[in-house]
Amino acid sequence: MGTIIIRRFIAITLALIVALGGTSSYAATKKPTPKPSVKTSAKATPKVTKKAAVKKKVVAKKKPVAKKKVVYKRKRVKVAPSPKVAWPPKGFRANGEIYAKVPTSKELLGVLSANPRLSTQMKSCSKFACGAVQVASYPGCTWWEISATVSGPTSETDPTNISYGSLRTTVSPSKAKQIVTVLLVTTEPLKPKVVVGNINITCYHSPRTEAVPTTTYVSTYVVPSPTATIEPTPSPSPTTSS
Repeated sequence: MGTIIIRRFIAITLALIVALGGTSSYAATKKPTPKPSVKTSAKATPKVTKKAAVKKKVVAKKKPVAKKKVVYKRKRVKVAPSPKVAWPPKGFRANGEIYAKVPTSKELLGVLSANPRLSTQMKSCSKFACGAVQVASYPGCTWWEISATVSGPTSETDPTNISYGSLRTTVSPSKAKQIVTVLLVTTEPLKPKVVVGNINITCYHSPRTEAVPTTTYVSTYVVPSPTATIEPTPSPSPTTSS
């Protein structure tokens, strides 16, 4: 069945060729001039794929925030006025415009802890006889003069009180109502019952005539010489002659 179909197809094709050839006469058979065959190649038109339009994000520009100026208000601190000095000072003895007092051991320690200069002077008092006095004046002084005496027992066996020497101390100026603590340092060796007393205080308002502060101690103590005990010589006993 397959072969038959092919043959018929060829016969029909030949019959068509003969029929067509009979209608046209050719003097010579010319080789057909090949004509340039223009091949039209259908160019594939590129598909234009439309990209979805990207929407630009509109960034809203923030307006710069104006910084608020911070105004610092100064706090007014009220400074409490210095307490008024109690006048006349408690425990002081007055003589005109001058006030004086012999401080207790506790009061003296309180002053020494706040005054390095006096603390240095106090070191000498571990070897030598010392005293202390606090002075003040209502109008103030250009300089001070303090005199005192040192006294004590005559000897370890004789308690009779005698003078050991005299002390003169000058002190720098002080303001009105200013309390000044003065150490009376001597060069008298420290002994039991030795006392610095008979304190005399002078407040000057005139210009200084000497350098201050100064300390001068003059010793008047005379070491008693030991007394020799003379035993009476026994008188010879009378002899009797026979």
